Amino acid sequence: MASATALIALDWGTSSLRAYRLGANGAVLDKRALPWGIMNLPVVEASATGAKAGFDQAFEEACGDWLRDAPGVPVMAAGMVGSAQGWREAAYLDVPLRVADIGAGLTAVPTRNGAVLHIVPGLIERGELPNVMRGEETQVAGALEDGAAGELLIGLPGTHSKWVRIDGERFSHFDTFMTGEAYAALSGHTILGRTMERGAPFDAAAFERGARVALGHAGINGVLSTIFSTRTLGLTGALDGAAQADYLSGLLIGHEIAALRTGRAAAGLIATPRIVLIGDGRLCERYKDALALYGYTNVAIAAQATERGLWRIALQAGLVRAD
Repeated sequence: MASATALIALDWGTSSLRAYRLGANGAVLDKRALPWGIMNLPVVEASATGAKAGFDQAFEEACGDWLRDAPGVPVMAAGMVGSAQGWREAAYLDVPLRVADIGAGLTAVPTRNGAVLHIVPGLIERGELPNVMRGEETQVAGALEDGAAGELLIGLPGTHSKWVRIDGERFSHFDTFMTGEAYAALSGHTILGRTMERGAPFDAAAFERGARVALGHAGINGVLSTIFSTRTLGLTGALDGAAQADYLSGLLIGHEIAALRTGRAAAGLIATPRIVLIGDGRLCERYKDALALYGYTNVAIAAQATERGLWRIALQAGLVRAD
């Protein structure tokens, strides 16, 4: 293993920790997932070993054996581990910036077992309404092709969906939509969830019906008005309980895409850019279907963007070399 391992890379978020053992040119040799996100660390004797002892323990469980088998191998992490609530805060880099500049901003953290963890910085776009990301910048880096030209729009559906505009190989702008979190809150903690049947198979027709709402006259009043239709369509018999969750999902995603389209038009950007989606496969397929309704048909789904991004940033930082 010692001769094969070129980089140990961690995707360390709020609720989970994913570890990758990467070989030559970033090939994934091994991977594992643990529940030790930064808000759910292993319980240790903090008074005896320091306030950050939980991070050290999680780090040991994630990759301690890999490090013992390959001493001196570089280690890098991206995600919320570099936030103010993480192991050590990695200062944000300002957008716009070149993708190639991310590797120059790593923050080094000594660990209990003697290894040095290099944390990838997040990105911030300052302005009247500032926007931030941590972890997504690494996925975006992994989705790009070397020497890319023109505009590329990268979507990262999820709890806090991100839409990142790449011009050539530069981060130009990004938006955040709390679509996934809004869906969870609305379906779990409001009256809309009272008539929903949980665990029903995906209802594509209900999803499309919701996704089309923002396209029509009814969508003009915005999402705060239209979400109530999840209940009223149930009361009038147009949607049964099994269909309501997917209708609400489609409705929220449709409003997200409509807002994105409006913003692009106001900025004078091309109407139908190339789009790459990164994230859970089933969720990306939902977004791909909804995007098509709004005229976005040049859409691809990126594979292994996190692993590829971690390797690419390690190359930028000089932690590894391309063979």
